[in-house]
Amino acid sequence: MSNVIWQTLRQNGWLLVILILAIAASIAVSVTPPLILQYIVDSLVSGSFSTYSLLTAGLLYFALNAGSGLVDALKETLITVFGQKITHGLRSAMCQRLGDLPASYFVGHEAGAVTSLFVNDVDTLENLFDSGVVSMIADAFTIFSILAVVFHLSTGLGILLCISLPLLFLLTRYFQKRMLQAQRDNRIAVGRTNELIPETVRNIRTIHTCQQENYLRQRYGRTIRASFDAMERSNFCDSIYSPLIITSCTLIICVMMTLSVSSPSLQELFGMTVGSVVALIAYVRRIFSPLESIGMEIQNIQSAIAGIGRLKDFFAEPVQAQGQCTALDKAAAPLVIDDVTFGYDREKAILHHVSLTVEAGEMVTITGRTGAGKSTLFKLILGLYRPRQGQVRIFGCDPSQLAAPLRRQVFGYVEQQFHAIRGTVADQLSLKDERVTRDAMEKALRLVGLWETCCCALPQGLDTPFRPELFSRGQSQLLSIARAIVMDPQILLFDEITANLDSLTETQVLQALQAAAQDRTVLSISHRLYEARGGRRVVIGETES
Repeated sequence: MSNVIWQTLRQNGWLLVILILAIAASIAVSVTPPLILQYIVDSLVSGSFSTYSLLTAGLLYFALNAGSGLVDALKETLITVFGQKITHGLRSAMCQRLGDLPASYFVGHEAGAVTSLFVNDVDTLENLFDSGVVSMIADAFTIFSILAVVFHLSTGLGILLCISLPLLFLLTRYFQKRMLQAQRDNRIAVGRTNELIPETVRNIRTIHTCQQENYLRQRYGRTIRASFDAMERSNFCDSIYSPLIITSCTLIICVMMTLSVSSPSLQELFGMTVGSVVALIAYVRRIFSPLESIGMEIQNIQSAIAGIGRLKDFFAEPVQAQGQCTALDKAAAPLVIDDVTFGYDREKAILHHVSLTVEAGEMVTITGRTGAGKSTLFKLILGLYRPRQGQVRIFGCDPSQLAAPLRRQVFGYVEQQFHAIRGTVADQLSLKDERVTRDAMEKALRLVGLWETCCCALPQGLDTPFRPELFSRGQSQLLSIARAIVMDPQILLFDEITANLDSLTETQVLQALQAAAQDRTVLSISHRLYEARGGRRVVIGETES
């Protein structure tokens, strides 16, 4: 993650330079006006002034105060743009890394939690820059500049401020810890809420059928309440912090005025004229303004730190190794499973010492009880996971090492449900792979019996924007089969694709499957296909289903 940030900084070095200049200008217009005000007041008190000089000083004072708003607006705009550059680069790197993560990452992380990383946690990181670290650095330099001027005008007040600021720092540190814990609790609660949303959407029909709305409402209520309580704690600390800073500002001014008139020695130490008193009061108020802002910025930083920890964990996830196998051994068997043992966790294995060899053009149906590992075996064959023991070979190659361009030429995989992507009907077949030609799409659609539907019934043919209601469930499965064979793969994997179909639709799909399976090696988790075409039957697990 740090590499992404440094790379963004290097690419936007000019923006960083302009931002530094804007911060310097902001500090200058913040420090200078009280000095001009001191000059005007002292000149009026002493009577040694000219109308021209006072008019010039007054105009300069007005111009600096009016210009401070413009300079601050420029500074805040540049800080915001700078933060957006950082988060844009970070999100781009995260999207790229998301495609490199192994399937095991998505099994172990809910979709809502991953979405929360891209949305909530990256947004808090943007706050770290545009209203956090950069703003805090600018405010800190403003405080140091004001302290330097105060020491020049009044050593006593400078000492008084140096005594007060560490105490206020300790107070800020106390609120910092409280707000950090609250922000962490809020991030956890927000992540849990985001996990519930896709779960609810996926199971909405079951929830309504079983009348479990109250149960879901209670689960949402608990996570939202936890988030609300965490934010309440954070807001409570923030609401107390600001009044304390303002009260401290008033007390320091009172102490300064009291000590400056209590004895000649102290008056000499504070060394104040009428003009310097006016200037110092202005500086005391100005020094607490950025200090108060730092309190707000601490809250943003703590919120960002809570998100940064989750982002670091994301970037620390091991990526899937790039496929090294770019050619297949056509003389080898299409599939060899040699003494494979596998489990999703170390405590429990799903597959135990499974061995299987499938020859070219052979039809093999995998059967077994529910939970025996039939679909898991397919994931091992596809290279989504690697076996704990033993090995899987596709034409002599480890499937996890297959080069990405080679995968669709080797495997065609059809699941129980059709998973659409955003785009046209043609995109559903090609998956936006430029290697897939229109002729290949037509051939695949004709093979499964969908060509007339796609070219004639749809308003724009294959270029019709895809919507689920364009196809029935059976047609969606036929489209899924066409997608699987459009790159003319050598191995087809069918995972219970007729499980949710009525008898008439099932017959149509089985006919399409038999046509697609011609001259290919086929593995199927489908009793119907086994009964329709025969082939070898392999039982996984202890008993047959």
